[in-house]
Amino acid sequence: MAGSDGKLAGKVALVTGAGRGLGRAYALRLARLGADVVVNDISLHAHEEFGEELSAESVVAEIEALGVRALGVEADATDAAQVAAMFAQIEATFGRLDILVNNAGGSLRGNDRSAASTAPEDDFRYIMDVNLMDTILCCQAAAPIMQRQGSGKIVNIGSQAGLHAQIGGRGAPYSVAKAAVIQYTRLLAAELGQYGINVNCMAPGWILSSRAVAGGRASAETRARLEPQIALRRLGLPEDCAKVLEFLVTDLSDYVTGQCIAVCGGYVLF
Repeated sequence: MAGSDGKLAGKVALVTGAGRGLGRAYALRLARLGADVVVNDISLHAHEEFGEELSAESVVAEIEALGVRALGVEADATDAAQVAAMFAQIEATFGRLDILVNNAGGSLRGNDRSAASTAPEDDFRYIMDVNLMDTILCCQAAAPIMQRQGSGKIVNIGSQAGLHAQIGGRGAPYSVAKAAVIQYTRLLAAELGQYGINVNCMAPGWILSSRAVAGGRASAETRARLEPQIALRRLGLPEDCAKVLEFLVTDLSDYVTGQCIAVCGGYVLF
């Protein structure tokens, strides 16, 4: 199996928002570990929006080149009907689901209108949908499959924004949504642990994803502002998060559930 050490051979994984960026890094890491991977995104050509270079025409093709099976599903994970159809397609194709990575989401409204006391209602509702509700819908669709199997690993993607508050109260809708993802993870872990299902969360910090780079995060000015606030004195790479995901979806984390791991280089310190 090309590029794989086989830790996840025979497993089936779904990664939402995997058409580019962090989701792509997660999907490729799982494929290199031997899993068959379902790539979900609202567009399977999402990489083109931010000029992210792939090694093949799509993430699905990149995964297939690693010698495992891949399935691409264009679906809006905030829509319950589309989520149900996606999970039905996964069961029909693979007959099981072992790993769910709820990565789809983001801070997708302007920071200049994101203060806690003034952020528009529409922004709150939209950001909650694309960060929290899609996570809930996918978890609820995966739970019965994993319960029947008596096993499964769910990893929800939070954010450092859900672990601390910006001075001035900016980023409120996104911070609230990601804090809710973290708490939902704890509740789901408490419910599903009896079925052999682990539910954990990762909270990435300032990561150089393609969308973040397109927004200026890699600029000298931004680095000069952010890096002194990070204990390891560097911005993160998607692969930094993918390495932690490997821990959370393999047997290394069999006795870990209901936890949130900040992958932030020490930006958030407790």
